[in-house]
Amino acid sequence: MPKMKTKSSCKKRFKITASGKVMSAAAGKRHGMIKRSNKFIRDARGTMVLAEPDARIVKKFMPNSL
Repeated sequence: MPKMKTKSSCKKRFKITASGKVMSAAAGKRHGMIKRSNKFIRDARGTMVLAEPDARIVKKFMPNSL
């Protein structure tokens, strides 16, 4: 059987922590910052842990990172 490959789009966007959680950048910060509140921009800074249902989908595309 051929080896399972990691999706290139996933390895660019997500990172798996040592405990198996999925880290990702905040959503909604690409454009349109002028209409967003300062609180939203502050809270969406940096990276955050994905919710478990979303992380389950990402892990299917990253078989070698587990």
